[in-house]
This record gives sequence, C-alpha cells and structure tokens, in this order.
Amino acid sequence: MARKHEPRKVQLAPDGSRMATSAMIASLAAEGYDTVMAPFGHALLDLARQNERVVGLSADLAKYTDMHVFSQAMPERFYQMGMAEQLLMSAAAGLAREDFIPFATTYAVFASRRAYDFIAMAIAEENLPVKIVCALPGLTTGYGPSHQATEDLAIFRGLPNMTLIDPCDADDIAGMVPQIAAHNGPVYSRLLRGKVPSVLTRHKPDYKFELGKAQTIREGKDVLVISTGFMTMRALDAAVALEKDNVDVAVLHVPTIKPLDTAKILEEARKGGRLVVTAENHTVVGGLGEAVAGLLLTNGVTPSFRMVGLPDEFLEAGALPTLHEMYGLSVDKLTARIRSWL
Repeated sequence: MARKHEPRKVQLAPDGSRMATSAMIASLAAEGYDTVMAPFGHALLDLARQNERVVGLSADLAKYTDMHVFSQAMPERFYQMGMAEQLLMSAAAGLAREDFIPFATTYAVFASRRAYDFIAMAIAEENLPVKIVCALPGLTTGYGPSHQATEDLAIFRGLPNMTLIDPCDADDIAGMVPQIAAHNGPVYSRLLRGKVPSVLTRHKPDYKFELGKAQTIREGKDVLVISTGFMTMRALDAAVALEKDNVDVAVLHVPTIKPLDTAKILEEARKGGRLVVTAENHTVVGGLGEAVAGLLLTNGVTPSFRMVGLPDEFLEAGALPTLHEMYGLSVDKLTARIRSWL
C-alpha cells in the first residue's frame, strides 16, 4: 500500500477513462433476506417505554446510529453532546452514577480510538452500567481508515469489566438491547444500522439472542465455522453454496466476544474430523480468531485451524462490495477459501 504522500495507481475503465468508485455508506449486501429498519432504535424505544431509567446520548450522530428513533419520541430523555466523544462518555458515566441506564452511540472508531481513556477510567474501572453502541464496525463503510474500526474489539478485549458484542443481524440487535440494559456493568456493542437483514431466524426459527452464549445455527460434519457479526451471515450463505460440492458446513455463531462462551466452543471444536475456521469482520490481530485459537490450544484441542478476517493494515476506501471482495469477506471469497483448505 502506498503512503499517503505517494502517488497511487488509478483504476481505468476498458476505454481508458478514470473509474469512479463510490465510498458512500451502504447497507450490507444481503440477497434473499428480509430487512428491518433501525432495529436498535426501535428496540431502545420499546425498552425505554418500560423502564424510565433508560436514557440516550449521542455525539452528533443520532441519525447515523439509529438513535434518532429514540430521540424523536423521547426528547426529554435524550442528550446531544455534539462532536465531543470524551464528553459523551464522561456524561454517560455521570448519568450511570445517578442510577440511570445510559445508551451512548457514536461511530466505533471514535469510541475505541478517541475516547478510550475516558471509557477506561470513567466507565470500566468503576464498572458502571454504560452501554456503548457503535455504528460502522470493521469494514462496513468505504470511507477509509478514518472511519473503519477494524481493531475496536482488540482494543476493548483487554479492558477489564467490559462485555463485548458483535451482533449478526436485526434479530441479534433487537434481542440484545434489553439484555445489555439488564447487565450490571459496561457493554461495548458493534451496531449495524439502517436496513438491517434478518438472517438467523431464517436458518434457525427458534433463535433468540442470549448474552454470553454462542449458538449452533447449522450442523455439519466436514467444516465448523466459528463466526461473529455479519460474517455469520456470510458463513451461512457460504455453507449453502458448498452444499453443491457435497461439503457439509456447521456454523457456530458467537455474538458475545467477551466473555467468550468457552464451553460451547470447546464442545463443538472437539467433534473430530472437522476443519475449524473462524470468520470475523475485524483484523486478524486480537479478535475472535486469536481468542478461539488461544482457547483451543490451552485446552489441548488441536483441529486443523484457519482464520478469516481483515489484514493487519489500514484498508482502502471504496464501494463496500468491492472492498469485501478485495479483503476476503464476500460469500464467494469465503466459499473459495474454505474449499481450498479441504
């Protein structure tokens, strides 16, 4: 990758003209799935109607984190902090000390990079029940490294008292909101916003989000994919595609990254004869893959093991489908990699 001050190769169309690439924030490609509009905002509003302790805050990004659904319905319980993420987290800590349950939203890069020390000292060290819910996790925007939070889980995994969640879809998001509100401690959750696909209940109709629990969404005898976030959707789609090659793929969805459901992961990994693959929308450094690898090795479980994730580098800007194909997060790329490892 060229340095910022170095010229880059310009992509040209067949006729020699310069190709334009949109870096606009887009909904994830989710062909064949129904979508739900703003599941987080609506779940938070439903919860607030039942619990007067729930309040919302944002750092000038209510519209872009689906907090606007709550803020418009309950303006007296919403605090707009402006573009000041450190202040956002400090104010949320103060509200938690006054027995409120604050939900603070911003972009994942701003929480993990800009406000980390305030989260560590004002929230995590005091074990306060602040719920930090952040949009644009990993590679869910084409705006480049300034907005791509590819290392947020690695940053927060090392923070004591912090629970970490990477929801797959609208089902996970709607289910997690009341459960993280009831959790007596701080939570950092990634967030898919806007039109969010409903994936898990299509493959497992009785699926319900459970804080701290991993769940087998699909059984299979040849490959076990241990996935989180929207990569569970991609893993399920890849499993369907691999059926044509008579490859039977199981998918274990791990929405809670910390604390990890060690018992369930070990139970599935101990089923012999399967290739184990982790899949995440996060750098391969410090995320789910390394957490699972460490868990397996320290417990003497040594299957054939591979990791799918983002590279340890700052990523390019561009259209999401192009970037997902480039960095191996698309269904086709995931399918091809699993096939090559068998």
